[in-house]
Amino acid sequence: MTETAMTHPYFGVFVMFVLTFGAFMATTALARIVSRKFARLDTEKLKCTLYECGPEVTKQPNSISVQFYLMALLFILFDVEIVFMFPWAIDFKVLGWFGFVEMILFILLLAIGFIYAWKKGALEWHSIK
Repeated sequence: MTETAMTHPYFGVFVMFVLTFGAFMATTALARIVSRKFARLDTEKLKCTLYECGPEVTKQPNSISVQFYLMALLFILFDVEIVFMFPWAIDFKVLGWFGFVEMILFILLLAIGFIYAWKKGALEWHSIK
C-alpha cells in the first residue's frame, strides 16, 4: 500500500468495516454448518405433544390489532425524520438560503406524508368489539 492510503483519515474505518464484514460472514457460515450438522429433522411430532402435564396445544387467533403496529410505524417514521432536523439546525447559518429551502421542502414532504396517513385513516383508533 502507498503511504497516502495508510495516512488517510478514514483508513482505520475502512479496515474495521472489512474486518467486521469478514467476521459476520464467517460467523454466519459457521452457524449454518453447525445447525445443519446438529439439527434434528424428526421433531415435527414432538412439537404437537404435551409438555409435562400442561394443557393440549391449541392454536389461538391473533387478537392484537393492526392499529398498534401502524401507530408504532408512523411514530418511528416521523420521529426519525425529526432527528434529521437537528444537524440542519446546528449548521443553519453555514447552509444559508440553500439549507433553508431544502428544509422547507423536507418539512413539506413530511406534511404530505402526514396528510396522506390522516386521509387514509391511519391515525384513527378503531376499537375491537
